[in-house]
Amino acid sequence: MMRPLADTVPLEQGSLDGESHSSDSPDVNDSVGSANGGKVDLGRIERAVREILVAVGEDPEREGLLDTPARVARLYAELFSGLRENPRRHLKKFFTEKYDEMVLVRNISFNSTCEHHLLPFMGCAHIGYLPDGKVAGLSKLARVVEVVSRRPQVQERMTEQIANLLEQELNAKGVAVVVEATHTCMTIRGIRKPGSLCVTSAMKGLFRSNLSTRSEIMQLIYGERR
Repeated sequence: MMRPLADTVPLEQGSLDGESHSSDSPDVNDSVGSANGGKVDLGRIERAVREILVAVGEDPEREGLLDTPARVARLYAELFSGLRENPRRHLKKFFTEKYDEMVLVRNISFNSTCEHHLLPFMGCAHIGYLPDGKVAGLSKLARVVEVVSRRPQVQERMTEQIANLLEQELNAKGVAVVVEATHTCMTIRGIRKPGSLCVTSAMKGLFRSNLSTRSEIMQLIYGERR
């Protein structure tokens, strides 16, 4: 007998009191999940998972699999919660300071999902910026990473999105974002090369135009490893 399917559940909306943000980069989306009126259709996911189990030759009525569709539905609601959350809101709270030297937060851990195979990739982000009168709370940088990573993603776009958000919201003189990640779509399937690491970077403002400034931030990020 089939188990009853769950209802849709609302997730946090991405809009901020009707605010809209223009951007030179179309990749910085405040809320990219517009289907289903901002809700996750758990029942639809459950039905799809049942079909996958049947398609691979399993019995979804087997005891060990009875609750699997519901578990997977809740899993996807959690993994993709960033689709309905606005990462900009974490940068709206800032402090006015005359500090104009580098600010760097290293090793911000994250877990994301590759949009090509829906398999996880995980690692850490390093975020640095040169303030121009606005200093963000350090935890806010980590929250931006959390929101942007909890969407179907590719690492290259994720890196660029984070950098664009900081540049736009803080009006920073320079932004540097470096992301390091292991991709399970490469380590557990296909070429199967465990231990491989993908590194991406996005440099804005002075970090892009000034070689010595760029070298300094990279030394701060990687200096202890060399």
